[in-house]
Amino acid sequence: MKSLQIAATGMAAQQLRVDVISNNIANMSTNAYRPRTAEFADLMYQQYMTPGTITSQTGTIVPAGVQMGTGVKPASVSMEITQGALRQTGAELDLAIDGAGFLEITLPSGESAYTRDGNLNRSADGQLVTKDGYELTDGIVIPEDARRVSISPDGEVVAYFDNEAAGQPIGNISLVRFVNEKGLEAMGDNLFRETEASGAPNRLVPATEGVGQIRQGYLEESGVDVVQEISELIEAQRGYELNSKVITAADEMLAATTRLR
Repeated sequence: MKSLQIAATGMAAQQLRVDVISNNIANMSTNAYRPRTAEFADLMYQQYMTPGTITSQTGTIVPAGVQMGTGVKPASVSMEITQGALRQTGAELDLAIDGAGFLEITLPSGESAYTRDGNLNRSADGQLVTKDGYELTDGIVIPEDARRVSISPDGEVVAYFDNEAAGQPIGNISLVRFVNEKGLEAMGDNLFRETEASGAPNRLVPATEGVGQIRQGYLEESGVDVVQEISELIEAQRGYELNSKVITAADEMLAATTRLR
């Protein structure tokens, strides 16, 4: 009975959906986390009678045919392009991107990676770095004697010194945009890597050409909607139970067949 195998693919699909939902809920407090969504597609069909088949010499055709499905398969687990709420922290090196775009950082290997987590810090050399110590590709160095730093919405970084009223520009923070953000490869640690699907990075000035602006003293919260995730979790659980009932029903039918005399 094919229903056993079909129901098994359904249970596996709902299990994957629960895994994705659990990861979203686990990251409900992760800065700038974008929730994932599991998407599915039906498996190949067995064509017992193809629609449009000629059934007589007069040219009559089958209007619908007989096409039997064989189950479901995962099609993708895609990232939702949604921005989380901006939370004010007041820290001068906390940055939130209000709109599209990513900060570009340089990994120890020399490879570029991208993040929306603007929880930045100052290294021993004065470099702007992420919480894991990765430097911003823009190469911003804050002078040791700077008493404070101001970052404008368009990314200009200005340092202020004692006994000087005017600030001194020390660099600009740029943002990177991709044609297909869903095609980025998630690396963990709030980092993404460029892929063939994402397209090449396009470095732009913040608040121009469709990229967002920088908000100093803010951090982007997780984009997870907990109420929606719990609702989908219940739906996935019910789907899993229904598929298990199909397996139980098929097993009882097979048992009835073996008891025939």
